[in-house]
Amino acid sequence: MPKKRRKLNKEMEADMAAAKRKIELISALINDIRDEDIQGEYLEAFGQVRSAVVNLVAKYTTDGFCEETEGLLALYKGLIDQFEADYEL
Repeated sequence: MPKKRRKLNKEMEADMAAAKRKIELISALINDIRDEDIQGEYLEAFGQVRSAVVNLVAKYTTDGFCEETEGLLALYKGLIDQFEADYEL
């Protein structure tokens, strides 16, 4: 049986690329923190945001544009907004 084609979405792909760049930037900023306790706190809080992006990219790669990937993108946006509101970099 032939494999079903993934539905793609240019806007979601652009959002994912921006999310990956933002993850890299914030990770670099966190790694620049000199105080290890504060750095550890930031890394722990940021882990959930990073996981959301990893899950989004993996799901989009396998399933393409669908309700689940839309939900993961919304989850990422909510988590990154919350992280930026709670932690100053």
